[in-house]
Amino acid sequence: MDIPPSSTPIVCDMATAPDTAQQRLDEYQRLFGRHLVGREKTAEGIRFRLRAEPGVEEQVRDLAAREKACCAFFAFDITTDGEQVIWDCAVSDNDTARVILEEYYLLPETAVQSTAELEKRLADKGLHFISDPATPLRYTVD
Repeated sequence: MDIPPSSTPIVCDMATAPDTAQQRLDEYQRLFGRHLVGREKTAEGIRFRLRAEPGVEEQVRDLAAREKACCAFFAFDITTDGEQVIWDCAVSDNDTARVILEEYYLLPETAVQSTAELEKRLADKGLHFISDPATPLRYTVD
């Protein structure tokens, strides 16, 4: 996995994303609700294991590409192992990035929240959100 350097800005900008933050959160909820069989922490980050049913690998690859497009400090590796799609996730060597990775690990539970609730959770951990009516979601970390 090609983990970005620690100098990579810890910024997420969905300004050019084809979906909104709520749509993405809904997609995670559906993906994990239907296909997640397990998750664990790894030496590099975290791993989600999903049922390798038709279309799941393609959905995970598409979702990971959209996440990487808005959050350059993330790294993803998607493979198939027998009947499972393995989705490995890691972040830059940065304390704030690791906090965000921990929140990513919790997504199977927290994806049921609204984006406002999730934003508050992240803001409480030091993330500052910038709202712009022209963009669905943009946040930066001080």
